[in-house]
Amino acid sequence: MTDLITADLVDLDLSAGTKEAAARALAVRMAALGRVTDLEGFLADVAAREAQMPTGLDGGIGIPHCRSAHVTEPTLAFGRSAAGIDFGAPDGPADLIFLIAAPAGADDAHLTILSALARRLMNPEFTTALRSLADPETAAALIRGEEAPSAPEQPASAPEDTAATPAAASAGAAAGSTARVTAGPEGAAAGEARPFRIVAVTSCPTGIAHTYMAAESLQNAGREAGVEVVVETQGSAGFTRLAPAVIAAADGVIFAHDLPVRDKDRFAGKPTVDVGVKAGVNRPAELVAEVRQKAERGETSAPASVSASASASASASESGGTPVERAGDSTEGYGTKFRKWLMSGVSYMVPFVAAGGLLIALGFAISGYEVKAAPSVLQHFVWTQSDSWGALLFQIGGVAFGFLVPVLAGYIAYGMADRPGLVPGFVGGMIASTINAGFLGGLVAGLIAGAVVLSVQRVRIPGALRGIMPVVVIPLISSAIVGFLMFVVIGKPIASAQKAMTDWLGGLSGTNAVLLGALLGLMMCFDLGGPVNKVAYTFATAGIAVADPTGSAMKIMAAVMAAGMVPPLAMALATTVRGRLFTRTERENGKAAWVLGASFITEGAIPFAAADPLRVIPSSMVGGAVTGALSMSFGATLRAPHGGVFVVPLIGNPFLYLLAVLAGVCVTTALVVLLKGTRKQAPDAVDANRGASRTAAAHEPQQPVAA
Repeated sequence: MTDLITADLVDLDLSAGTKEAAARALAVRMAALGRVTDLEGFLADVAAREAQMPTGLDGGIGIPHCRSAHVTEPTLAFGRSAAGIDFGAPDGPADLIFLIAAPAGADDAHLTILSALARRLMNPEFTTALRSLADPETAAALIRGEEAPSAPEQPASAPEDTAATPAAASAGAAAGSTARVTAGPEGAAAGEARPFRIVAVTSCPTGIAHTYMAAESLQNAGREAGVEVVVETQGSAGFTRLAPAVIAAADGVIFAHDLPVRDKDRFAGKPTVDVGVKAGVNRPAELVAEVRQKAERGETSAPASVSASASASASASESGGTPVERAGDSTEGYGTKFRKWLMSGVSYMVPFVAAGGLLIALGFAISGYEVKAAPSVLQHFVWTQSDSWGALLFQIGGVAFGFLVPVLAGYIAYGMADRPGLVPGFVGGMIASTINAGFLGGLVAGLIAGAVVLSVQRVRIPGALRGIMPVVVIPLISSAIVGFLMFVVIGKPIASAQKAMTDWLGGLSGTNAVLLGALLGLMMCFDLGGPVNKVAYTFATAGIAVADPTGSAMKIMAAVMAAGMVPPLAMALATTVRGRLFTRTERENGKAAWVLGASFITEGAIPFAAADPLRVIPSSMVGGAVTGALSMSFGATLRAPHGGVFVVPLIGNPFLYLLAVLAGVCVTTALVVLLKGTRKQAPDAVDANRGASRTAAAHEPQQPVAA
């Protein structure tokens, strides 16, 4: 991008005395060229970024930068100060100031070039040349990479800097956002032991400058220390995951970041140094030395545990994390992608379900079912009357429930198309609520919104429009298309299908209701918080997420929660009555499972299922089916979508409900004990034999080692 910086954006005699004045002086030049539409708004964004973390760097460099909706195209302005300006660097004022402005939705090509500049700032020849130039045109050409820095040549043995120009860095980034630097002259030669290997991750709040400068510093430090360094830059232009084989072969890990590391469990179990991104820029050699020392001492981070990964699969990360994380596996089929998109919407929707449902249930508990007819608390609220408080809770819960379908649709679209999918997704979801298309309409609206955004993003557009694409063009076009389809084409058929399903649920009785309860119980216990479990839970919450749910819908919710409590409670009981059938770790997990099961956290049984799936999962499914069927046959009802035993006062027929839970727990416990009892050797015996073997081995005479 030859117009990233021009001579008009260079001030070689910057007279500002403060960083605010310096930013303003350079921003005025951007505004004069039409690169900034609102000077004060842009400066406010710069100040907000500066407040997060000072942008001064060692070596007399200041890089104030931000992403702003007031920027029309990626732009760089350069100022040189004779007196120096304090940007918070440890070594004092900065005399080279680079103001980097990126649009809120800058495309990857622009950001790659800005990132290349960040890397070049770590090259002493580049900064030395900038301090000696007297012509703004030459300075702009040097920054663009069109002029070579007039500094002494590097010794012949020095490795080549692969990011010497923005164009080179752009080409390198096109192959992915990872960078490798192999061992330099001090590294291993042919026939010697391989060099120490480090994998690193760098990131900063805006992902424009510090992310790539830290990567460059770590690479240079690794080269000087004879260490092989591979860096994953998680910047604004997205990122490419390090290959699993590269991570597995690494001897240490460095995290230099100010944002959470995406998919951090990939690096678990290795010597790790975890610091802020500025440490990666300012003291990379210390970080390299520190991780090597940790490796020598055998200090490692905690390995990714089964229970941790299981819990993650049951939470928001079950949706696959952020869209940029999910993009790492290109081999996924459409079925897997569809599940992740759906789980993205469900995981964001569940907190609204829980909060809204519990508030509504508390409203009923305080004021009775007459609370549905209470006037708005804006018109009538008496502080000393319990009915007013019940009405308040009920109405707050109703508002929370009003977000369910839009949030479901919005985050399904987000899972497909990232942030550009949010607006059309929410619009489509709100239309689904307006036309009574319910959750089925929200699901369809989210998928359509994501597909429309992905289609629009594939259209080639002029460079001048790229800056406004994510802010104006994509939301405008995609929302119009989604709205047209939902209102005119498919909305009415979906609403009819939703009504038919609701009527069918309302007519369930007798054997059909019991069979449905058994099926939902099987689903709740099949994967213990996984996708099948979430489908059953979403089906249940969809029925009660209305102002006046039917009796059948509340029975289904009761059956689902009852069945979900069975696996962890059964594992807790089994470890209590037949502890010798379980390992010491499992017995400790069993103590926690009491609380988890009572709280309706099905994931409490995952450690047991992971260790012995063929015995635990079938047993849990049988118990869950028994509980679900009994709950439906007893006619237990539940208005709250979560809470376990703590919402028993809100359950219809609570004693029979608890009896259904107890029956399922006993069935699962009996089956687990029976199946585990068929093993030839109990875990305690295995542990004892292993301990005896180790003891015997320790007392055996040591044989001499042959020379």
